[in-house]
Amino acid sequence: MKRNSNASVSRVAASKGVPFSKNPVLAVRLPVWRSRVVLFVLFAAFAALAGRAVWLQGVSTQFLQKQGEARYARTLDLPATRGKITDREGQVLASSIPVKAIWAIPDDVQEAPPAKLKALARLLDMSDAELKKKLDSDRGFVYLKRQVEQDVSDQIAKLGIEGIQTRKEYKRFYPQGEVTTHVVGFTNVEDVGQESMELAQQKTLVGAPGSRRVIKDRLGHIVEDIESVREPHDGKDLTLSIDSKIQYIAFTQVKEAVEKFHAKAGAAVVLDVHTGEVLALANWPAYNPNDRSVLTGEQLRNRVMTDTFEPGSSLKPFTVGLSLDTKRVKPMTMFDTAPGYMTIGDRTIHDSHAHGMLTVQEIIQKSSNIGTSKIALAMPAQEMWEMFTKLGFGQQPRWGFPGAVAGRVRPFKSWRPIEQANMSFGQGISVSLIQLARAYLVYARDGDIIPLSFQKVHEAPHGTQVVSAKTAAEMREMLEMVTQPGGSAVKAQVPGYRVGGKTGTAQKVVNGRYSQTKYIGNFIGMAPMSDPRFIIAVMIDEPGGPVHVGGDVAGPVFSTLAAQALRAKNIAPDSTLTHIIIPENAGQEKM
Repeated sequence: MKRNSNASVSRVAASKGVPFSKNPVLAVRLPVWRSRVVLFVLFAAFAALAGRAVWLQGVSTQFLQKQGEARYARTLDLPATRGKITDREGQVLASSIPVKAIWAIPDDVQEAPPAKLKALARLLDMSDAELKKKLDSDRGFVYLKRQVEQDVSDQIAKLGIEGIQTRKEYKRFYPQGEVTTHVVGFTNVEDVGQESMELAQQKTLVGAPGSRRVIKDRLGHIVEDIESVREPHDGKDLTLSIDSKIQYIAFTQVKEAVEKFHAKAGAAVVLDVHTGEVLALANWPAYNPNDRSVLTGEQLRNRVMTDTFEPGSSLKPFTVGLSLDTKRVKPMTMFDTAPGYMTIGDRTIHDSHAHGMLTVQEIIQKSSNIGTSKIALAMPAQEMWEMFTKLGFGQQPRWGFPGAVAGRVRPFKSWRPIEQANMSFGQGISVSLIQLARAYLVYARDGDIIPLSFQKVHEAPHGTQVVSAKTAAEMREMLEMVTQPGGSAVKAQVPGYRVGGKTGTAQKVVNGRYSQTKYIGNFIGMAPMSDPRFIIAVMIDEPGGPVHVGGDVAGPVFSTLAAQALRAKNIAPDSTLTHIIIPENAGQEKM
């Protein structure tokens, strides 16, 4: 009805000559102000858009640039090469080789063909399940494997799996393996030092990484190199004091001794008398730093530096040396050690045999506990304590080597007479093997002691006087007697060379008591005696079977090690002795 009515009105209007534009049907019934409001709103919207465009493109351009760069520009890390570690002659002990880190963008890898993923797992030396677990990560980035060899990385790249990427990094390689591992140490997957000199010299070796800006396409390929932000600076090389020849000799001799005597462990250290340089440091058990998949705590322990023990008779020369230096005794002063035991308070100390009257020289040669105790008890406890302190016992070492221990020397004010007597022959005091070796520098030199160094020394250090040169010479004579017939270390003799030293056999403390079955045998010696060049200290921990004294288990190791080291350094013989003379009762000593 409505449509017919409108049509009728239109026909009437047309018949009266009214223009089409004035047709009542087209008449606007809305208020005029509404159209103006709409026009104003549209104008305001366009003005706002124009203002925003001017703001973004003319004023605030940094924001847009950052957003754009975030989608195509990347900052790549440029790893620095870790410095090499070499021995004193330049032979490489540790170096860095280029490898690749394999990483993935999980979302991009999901569509890869199963056959290619199986091949990837095989190249990465992991199971399909392990690879799938890594790729199921909800993170945008995941490492599949670090430190992958270059040839394996090339094979992975040939698979052409989208989302699999590589990054350059370095892997540490140790050419001498387990032989030098306790000196050199190792690094972790991030190239950070974890043990020994790798840890101690981390700041020197590591260098400074660099970076550069690049443009990548959506597949992660570099299409343009923008700029170098920071150049990488390689780490500095490190030259150790270690002599690779002597190190190898020490390592093999310790290993053979541990196996021969069915011992728990063994250790040896060789010092240069003139410079204080550590020429060799060996432990067994050891580990291969190039493959640490089966590394255990026993293998990791650097016993030369970190294990403390009661030195036993190898401490006697310092008690006697102090008494000589303070002029309380002379080398030929006599002491009655009969009947082979002595009671102090409620305790009794023993010698291995009843020796009767002994000179001070013979007390050292035959390792008499009674003679040493009588010498010690004639001195104030404070003087003994000061002597031990000067030697570095009970003091935190400052050799730049991690894990070095201080040992233990109790304050002299608490010493009872029996404790002073025990300490005079190496019980009730604990030291590390390297501390004991360093202390013997006093007698190998002219009575002074110098710092130790694990890096090559170019100038001889200044020493601190401990005893007089005369006392040092007298003690060298006594120490040489120890290795001659009648002494406790005849098995330490070296054909063609004069040598000297002192044995030590200590009962291990188990559950607060001295064990009757577990011992540590040691020998600390010097060679050649005409002009000492080396201090060699050997320790055998818990030798099995009936042979356990230092003269029998550590003395032979010293003999072979000293002989080969002297010849390796072309040191002229100073003795006409051509073979070792071993009496039937050789090697007998008391702790």
